[in-house]
Amino acid sequence: MRETMWIYVVILFLSETQSVESGTTESAPVNTTFPPITERRNELFSNGSDANLTCTDKMWNETFYVIWKIKLIDKTRCEINFDSYGRNSDTCNDGKSLRNTSNSQPYLHIPKFSEDDVGIYTCEFAYRGGATNCEIHVNITVTPEIKAWIEYKDNTRVAVCRAENGNPAANISWNHARNSSVQQLPGINGLFTVESRLELPEGIDPENLSCTISHQNLNKIVFLEYQTVKVYSLWLYALIAGIIIAFLVGLLFFLVMKLRQHQQSDTSSSKSPPIEDVEEVEPYASYVQRVNSIYN
Repeated sequence: MRETMWIYVVILFLSETQSVESGTTESAPVNTTFPPITERRNELFSNGSDANLTCTDKMWNETFYVIWKIKLIDKTRCEINFDSYGRNSDTCNDGKSLRNTSNSQPYLHIPKFSEDDVGIYTCEFAYRGGATNCEIHVNITVTPEIKAWIEYKDNTRVAVCRAENGNPAANISWNHARNSSVQQLPGINGLFTVESRLELPEGIDPENLSCTISHQNLNKIVFLEYQTVKVYSLWLYALIAGIIIAFLVGLLFFLVMKLRQHQQSDTSSSKSPPIEDVEEVEPYASYVQRVNSIYN
Protein backbone atom coordinates (compact mmCIF):
# COMPACT_ATOMS: atom_id res chain seq x y z
CA MET A 1 0.00 0.00 0.00
CA ARG A 2 2.89 2.40 0.74
CA GLU A 3 4.39 1.76 -2.72
CA THR A 4 1.00 2.46 -4.28
CA MET A 5 0.75 5.79 -2.48
CA TRP A 6 4.23 6.81 -3.74
CA ILE A 7 3.18 5.96 -7.29
CA TYR A 8 0.04 8.01 -6.72
CA VAL A 9 2.11 11.04 -5.59
CA VAL A 10 4.48 10.80 -8.56
CA ILE A 11 1.61 10.53 -11.05
CA LEU A 12 -0.15 13.54 -9.53
CA PHE A 13 3.09 15.54 -9.65
CA LEU A 14 3.72 14.67 -13.30
CA SER A 15 0.10 15.47 -14.16
CA GLU A 16 0.37 18.90 -12.56
CA THR A 17 3.69 19.60 -14.33
CA GLN A 18 2.23 18.67 -17.71
CA SER A 19 -0.78 20.90 -17.08
CA VAL A 20 1.46 23.88 -16.28
CA GLU A 21 3.69 23.28 -19.31
CA SER A 22 0.72 23.05 -21.67
CA GLY A 23 -0.57 26.40 -20.43
CA THR A 24 -3.87 25.13 -19.14
CA THR A 25 -5.37 26.23 -15.87
CA GLU A 26 -6.33 22.66 -14.84
CA SER A 27 -4.20 21.17 -12.07
CA ALA A 28 -4.40 18.06 -9.94
CA PRO A 29 -3.98 18.91 -6.26
CA VAL A 30 -1.19 17.03 -4.55
CA ASN A 31 -2.48 16.08 -1.14
CA THR A 32 -0.54 13.19 0.36
CA THR A 33 -1.93 13.58 3.86
CA PHE A 34 -5.57 12.92 2.94
CA PRO A 35 -6.15 9.13 3.05
CA PRO A 36 -8.16 7.36 0.34
CA ILE A 37 -11.86 6.97 1.02
CA THR A 38 -12.67 3.52 2.38
CA GLU A 39 -15.93 1.88 1.33
CA ARG A 40 -17.13 -1.60 2.29
CA ARG A 41 -20.13 -3.35 0.80
CA ASN A 42 -21.54 -6.78 -0.09
CA GLU A 43 -22.46 -8.04 -3.55
CA LEU A 44 -24.40 -11.18 -4.54
CA PHE A 45 -24.42 -12.84 -7.96
CA SER A 46 -26.26 -15.84 -9.34
CA ASN A 47 -24.38 -18.95 -10.41
CA GLY A 48 -23.45 -18.75 -14.10
CA SER A 49 -24.20 -15.04 -14.48
CA ASP A 50 -21.75 -12.34 -15.59
CA ALA A 51 -20.69 -10.21 -12.61
CA ASN A 52 -19.50 -6.60 -12.87
CA LEU A 53 -17.84 -4.76 -9.97
CA THR A 54 -17.30 -1.00 -9.78
CA CYS A 55 -15.59 1.03 -7.09
CA THR A 56 -16.09 4.58 -8.38
CA ASP A 57 -18.25 6.63 -10.72
CA LYS A 58 -15.23 8.39 -12.27
CA MET A 59 -14.64 8.17 -16.01
CA TRP A 60 -11.75 6.34 -17.63
CA ASN A 61 -10.16 9.56 -18.93
CA GLU A 62 -9.90 10.77 -15.31
CA THR A 63 -8.11 7.63 -14.14
CA PHE A 64 -4.45 7.49 -13.14
CA TYR A 65 -4.45 3.81 -12.16
CA VAL A 66 -6.74 1.07 -10.84
CA ILE A 67 -5.63 -2.01 -8.90
CA TRP A 68 -7.93 -4.92 -8.04
CA LYS A 69 -6.58 -7.15 -5.26
CA ILE A 70 -8.54 -10.39 -5.03
CA LYS A 71 -8.56 -12.88 -2.15
CA LEU A 72 -10.71 -15.88 -3.03
CA ILE A 73 -12.47 -18.17 -0.58
CA ASP A 74 -9.81 -20.86 -1.06
CA LYS A 75 -7.15 -18.33 0.10
CA THR A 76 -5.84 -17.80 -3.45
CA ARG A 77 -4.60 -14.24 -4.08
CA CYS A 78 -4.14 -12.41 -7.36
CA GLU A 79 -4.12 -8.88 -8.84
CA ILE A 80 -5.40 -7.11 -11.93
CA ASN A 81 -4.20 -3.54 -12.54
CA PHE A 82 -4.04 -0.86 -15.22
CA ASP A 83 -2.71 2.69 -15.43
CA SER A 84 -3.22 5.69 -17.68
CA TYR A 85 0.00 4.92 -19.59
CA GLY A 86 -1.46 1.68 -20.88
CA ARG A 87 0.53 -0.61 -18.63
CA ASN A 88 -1.40 -3.55 -17.20
CA SER A 89 -0.86 -6.90 -15.49
CA ASP A 90 -3.04 -9.88 -14.59
CA THR A 91 -1.92 -12.59 -12.17
CA CYS A 92 -5.38 -14.17 -11.93
CA ASN A 93 -5.50 -15.58 -15.48
CA ASP A 94 -9.02 -16.93 -14.99
CA GLY A 95 -11.05 -14.75 -17.34
CA LYS A 96 -11.50 -11.70 -15.11
CA SER A 97 -10.76 -8.44 -16.92
CA LEU A 98 -10.97 -4.64 -16.67
CA ARG A 99 -13.56 -3.09 -18.97
CA ASN A 100 -15.38 0.18 -19.64
CA THR A 101 -19.09 0.87 -19.80
CA SER A 102 -20.67 2.74 -22.70
CA ASN A 103 -20.02 6.03 -20.86
CA SER A 104 -16.37 5.09 -20.19
CA GLN A 105 -16.78 4.06 -16.55
CA PRO A 106 -14.25 1.32 -15.61
CA TYR A 107 -15.34 -1.92 -13.94
CA LEU A 108 -14.09 -5.45 -13.23
CA HIS A 109 -15.80 -8.13 -15.31
CA ILE A 110 -16.21 -11.70 -13.96
CA PRO A 111 -17.61 -14.09 -16.62
CA LYS A 112 -19.84 -17.02 -15.61
CA PHE A 113 -19.71 -16.38 -11.87
CA SER A 114 -19.33 -19.51 -9.72
CA GLU A 115 -18.37 -20.56 -6.20
CA ASP A 116 -14.70 -20.33 -7.25
CA ASP A 117 -15.11 -16.55 -7.60
CA VAL A 118 -16.41 -15.98 -4.06
CA GLY A 119 -14.08 -13.85 -1.97
CA ILE A 120 -12.96 -10.32 -1.03
CA TYR A 121 -12.26 -7.86 -3.85
CA THR A 122 -10.31 -4.72 -2.94
CA CYS A 123 -10.08 -1.86 -5.45
CA GLU A 124 -7.50 0.95 -5.26
CA PHE A 125 -8.56 3.65 -7.70
CA ALA A 126 -6.60 6.88 -8.21
CA TYR A 127 -8.17 9.57 -10.35
CA ARG A 128 -7.69 13.25 -11.08
CA GLY A 129 -8.51 14.94 -7.80
CA GLY A 130 -8.47 12.02 -5.34
CA ALA A 131 -8.48 8.30 -4.71
CA THR A 132 -10.82 5.54 -3.54
CA ASN A 133 -10.13 2.35 -1.64
CA CYS A 134 -13.11 0.01 -1.89
CA GLU A 135 -13.55 -3.45 -0.29
CA ILE A 136 -16.31 -5.65 -1.73
CA HIS A 137 -17.35 -8.98 -0.19
CA VAL A 138 -18.61 -11.03 -3.13
CA ASN A 139 -20.83 -14.07 -2.58
CA ILE A 140 -23.03 -16.37 -4.62
CA THR A 141 -26.81 -16.65 -4.42
CA VAL A 142 -28.18 -20.14 -3.77
CA THR A 143 -31.84 -20.97 -4.29
CA PRO A 144 -33.22 -22.71 -1.17
CA GLU A 145 -35.02 -26.05 -1.16
CA ILE A 146 -38.71 -25.59 -0.33
CA LYS A 147 -40.62 -27.87 2.07
CA ALA A 148 -44.06 -27.53 3.64
CA TRP A 149 -46.20 -29.85 5.77
CA ILE A 150 -48.73 -30.07 8.60
CA GLU A 151 -47.94 -31.65 11.96
CA TYR A 152 -50.44 -33.08 14.44
CA LYS A 153 -49.17 -32.73 18.00
CA ASP A 154 -51.32 -33.14 21.12
CA ASN A 155 -54.49 -32.64 19.07
CA THR A 156 -53.10 -29.36 17.69
CA ARG A 157 -52.41 -28.77 14.03
CA VAL A 158 -49.18 -26.95 13.20
CA ALA A 159 -48.36 -25.77 9.69
CA VAL A 160 -44.64 -25.72 8.89
CA CYS A 161 -42.97 -23.97 5.96
CA ARG A 162 -39.20 -24.26 5.48
CA ALA A 163 -36.59 -22.88 3.05
CA GLU A 164 -33.41 -24.95 3.39
CA ASN A 165 -29.80 -24.12 2.53
CA GLY A 166 -30.18 -20.85 0.65
CA ASN A 167 -28.18 -17.66 0.37
CA PRO A 168 -29.23 -15.09 1.38
CA ALA A 169 -31.83 -16.19 3.93
CA ALA A 170 -35.36 -16.40 2.55
CA ASN A 171 -38.46 -14.61 3.90
CA ILE A 172 -41.59 -16.63 4.76
CA SER A 173 -45.13 -15.30 5.11
CA TRP A 174 -48.61 -16.88 5.39
CA ASN A 175 -51.85 -16.10 3.57
CA HIS A 176 -53.65 -16.17 6.96
CA ALA A 177 -52.48 -13.26 9.11
CA ARG A 178 -52.11 -15.04 12.44
CA ASN A 179 -49.42 -15.50 15.06
CA SER A 180 -46.51 -17.41 13.58
CA SER A 181 -42.93 -17.98 14.66
CA VAL A 182 -39.87 -17.73 12.42
CA GLN A 183 -36.62 -19.44 13.29
CA GLN A 184 -33.27 -19.49 11.52
CA LEU A 185 -31.70 -22.95 11.69
CA PRO A 186 -28.09 -23.97 11.00
CA GLY A 187 -27.41 -24.65 7.33
CA ILE A 188 -24.52 -26.35 5.55
CA ASN A 189 -21.45 -24.65 4.07
CA GLY A 190 -22.44 -21.26 5.45
CA LEU A 191 -25.93 -21.34 3.92
CA PHE A 192 -29.17 -20.35 5.68
CA THR A 193 -32.25 -22.38 6.63
CA VAL A 194 -35.42 -20.55 7.68
CA GLU A 195 -38.48 -22.25 9.20
CA SER A 196 -41.86 -20.72 10.03
CA ARG A 197 -44.45 -22.50 12.20
CA LEU A 198 -48.13 -21.57 12.45
CA GLU A 199 -50.60 -23.14 14.91
CA LEU A 200 -53.96 -23.69 13.25
CA PRO A 201 -57.08 -23.11 15.34
CA GLU A 202 -60.30 -24.96 14.70
CA GLY A 203 -62.20 -23.89 11.65
CA ILE A 204 -59.27 -23.32 9.29
CA ASP A 205 -59.17 -25.67 6.32
CA PRO A 206 -55.54 -26.67 5.57
CA GLU A 207 -56.40 -26.96 1.89
CA ASN A 208 -56.84 -23.19 1.78
CA LEU A 209 -53.59 -22.53 3.65
CA SER A 210 -50.41 -21.51 1.85
CA CYS A 211 -47.07 -19.89 2.61
CA THR A 212 -45.10 -17.54 0.41
CA ILE A 213 -41.32 -17.89 0.24
CA SER A 214 -39.50 -14.83 -1.07
CA HIS A 215 -35.88 -15.07 -2.17
CA GLN A 216 -33.60 -13.22 -4.51
CA ASN A 217 -33.99 -16.01 -7.06
CA LEU A 218 -37.68 -16.83 -6.60
CA ASN A 219 -41.03 -15.86 -5.16
CA LYS A 220 -43.02 -19.05 -4.64
CA ILE A 221 -46.40 -19.86 -3.10
CA VAL A 222 -46.54 -23.31 -1.47
CA PHE A 223 -49.77 -25.12 -0.58
CA LEU A 224 -49.69 -27.52 2.36
CA GLU A 225 -52.42 -29.96 1.31
CA TYR A 226 -51.53 -33.66 1.14
CA GLN A 227 -48.24 -33.00 2.92
CA THR A 228 -49.11 -34.29 6.38
CA VAL A 229 -46.70 -35.52 9.03
CA LYS A 230 -47.96 -36.83 12.36
CA VAL A 231 -45.97 -35.93 15.45
CA TYR A 232 -46.80 -38.29 18.30
CA SER A 233 -47.06 -37.17 21.91
CA LEU A 234 -44.37 -37.70 24.48
CA TRP A 235 -46.27 -40.50 26.21
CA LEU A 236 -45.98 -42.67 23.10
CA TYR A 237 -42.22 -42.19 22.96
CA ALA A 238 -42.04 -42.96 26.70
CA LEU A 239 -44.06 -46.16 26.14
CA ILE A 240 -41.70 -47.32 23.40
CA ALA A 241 -38.68 -46.55 25.59
CA GLY A 242 -40.26 -48.50 28.50
CA ILE A 243 -40.83 -51.56 26.30
CA ILE A 244 -37.22 -51.51 25.14
CA ILE A 245 -35.92 -51.18 28.71
CA ALA A 246 -38.17 -54.02 29.94
CA PHE A 247 -36.92 -56.25 27.13
CA LEU A 248 -33.29 -55.53 28.00
CA VAL A 249 -33.91 -56.18 31.72
CA GLY A 250 -35.66 -59.49 30.93
CA LEU A 251 -32.82 -60.55 28.67
CA LEU A 252 -30.28 -59.72 31.36
CA PHE A 253 -32.29 -61.67 33.97
CA PHE A 254 -32.45 -64.70 31.66
CA LEU A 255 -28.68 -64.66 31.11
CA VAL A 256 -27.99 -64.39 34.86
CA MET A 257 -30.27 -67.38 35.61
CA LYS A 258 -28.59 -69.45 32.92
CA LEU A 259 -25.19 -68.62 34.37
CA ARG A 260 -26.28 -69.65 37.88
CA GLN A 261 -27.67 -72.98 36.65
CA HIS A 262 -24.41 -73.72 34.91
CA GLN A 263 -22.41 -72.95 38.07
CA GLN A 264 -24.67 -75.21 40.21
CA SER A 265 -24.25 -78.15 37.81
CA ASP A 266 -20.47 -77.80 37.99
CA THR A 267 -20.55 -77.79 41.82
CA SER A 268 -22.72 -80.95 42.11
CA SER A 269 -20.49 -82.89 39.74
CA SER A 270 -17.37 -82.01 41.75
CA LYS A 271 -18.91 -83.40 45.03
CA SER A 272 -19.76 -86.96 43.72
CA PRO A 273 -17.90 -89.87 45.63
CA PRO A 274 -14.78 -91.27 43.98
CA ILE A 275 -14.94 -94.75 42.41
CA GLU A 276 -12.51 -97.23 44.01
CA ASP A 277 -10.05 -98.91 41.76
CA VAL A 278 -10.94 -102.62 41.67
CA GLU A 279 -7.49 -103.58 40.50
CA GLU A 280 -5.94 -102.05 43.63
CA VAL A 281 -8.35 -103.86 46.05
CA GLU A 282 -8.09 -107.39 44.57
CA PRO A 283 -4.36 -108.04 45.40
CA TYR A 284 -4.98 -107.22 49.07
CA ALA A 285 -7.94 -109.63 49.28
CA SER A 286 -5.92 -112.49 47.75
CA TYR A 287 -3.11 -111.82 50.20
CA VAL A 288 -5.48 -112.11 53.17
CA GLN A 289 -6.85 -115.37 51.85
CA ARG A 290 -3.33 -116.88 51.57
CA VAL A 291 -2.43 -115.87 55.11
CA ASN A 292 -5.60 -117.40 56.50
CA SER A 293 -4.96 -120.67 54.68
CA ILE A 294 -1.46 -120.95 56.26
CA TYR A 295 -2.78 -120.57 59.77
CA ASN A 296 -5.49 -123.10 59.08
